[in-house]
Amino acid sequence: MTAAVEVEAPKVVDGLSAEAYHADRTSISSSGLRALLNPGCPAQFKYDRDHPQAPKREFDLGNAVHAAVLGEGHDIVEIVGFNDYKKADARALRDEAYAADKVPLLPKEKAQVDAMAKVVREHPLAGPLFAPGTGVAERSVYWTDPATGVRCRVRPDWLKQLPGTTLCVDLKTIRDAAPDTISRAIRDHNYHQQDPLYIDGIEAAGLAPEGCRFIFVFVSKIAPYLITVRELTDQDRDIGRARNERAMRIYAECEDTGIWPDWTGPVTEIPQIGMPSWDTIRQAEEYLG
Repeated sequence: MTAAVEVEAPKVVDGLSAEAYHADRTSISSSGLRALLNPGCPAQFKYDRDHPQAPKREFDLGNAVHAAVLGEGHDIVEIVGFNDYKKADARALRDEAYAADKVPLLPKEKAQVDAMAKVVREHPLAGPLFAPGTGVAERSVYWTDPATGVRCRVRPDWLKQLPGTTLCVDLKTIRDAAPDTISRAIRDHNYHQQDPLYIDGIEAAGLAPEGCRFIFVFVSKIAPYLITVRELTDQDRDIGRARNERAMRIYAECEDTGIWPDWTGPVTEIPQIGMPSWDTIRQAEEYLG
């Protein structure tokens, strides 16, 4: 692809359901760009896009906390009278909620979500960020990358205007919100790609005329539901933006050719593989040195 491509105008959509947003096949999201790169690959990305999975119970808690804090998102259905899903009646109510695009919660889970949302609202940093009436939840933003012609989309949890800047606040639930754990989560889930993509999209759509800052709010799933609020380092943001650029080129080429390669690609010789570099160095020193 060349830089001289026709660029579709940015678009901001309010009130679009999460289901419609995620079902879009004319644009790519942050999770899609991350899935194209190692340890993912284009072939797996395309299969997953073409075969959407049923709702996963592991996401119910996070979706419910989002809805409770942001006031937007999935409706919550409490499965009253049951402590688990062992009984058929409980499973039927759960499946009925999923079919209606709602989040089913057992009473103990509903109590946990309420407690987590309360902690967020009372936190000295997170509370003011998510104060009701001070921002807009889950706007869908579309724009075209001018270098590749790839149509991109982001859906900020919370957009908040401040004098001189716009804040994009992202709420994440995590088992342990300790800073060291969060650092590993950024690496493992490539959240350093999400940050710059959201900033780029928000600014391209004209929603941050004086610039945008991306704020992570991590909430522990374990009582007392501790919270860590952080901004990404500049260097990691630069790495994330470079990863996004590479993923967009891969995506543009795959869409253009119709070829979605796996990790190996079109080779005629069998490649070699070894242990991770650090393990090779450590064991080489111990056994070959």
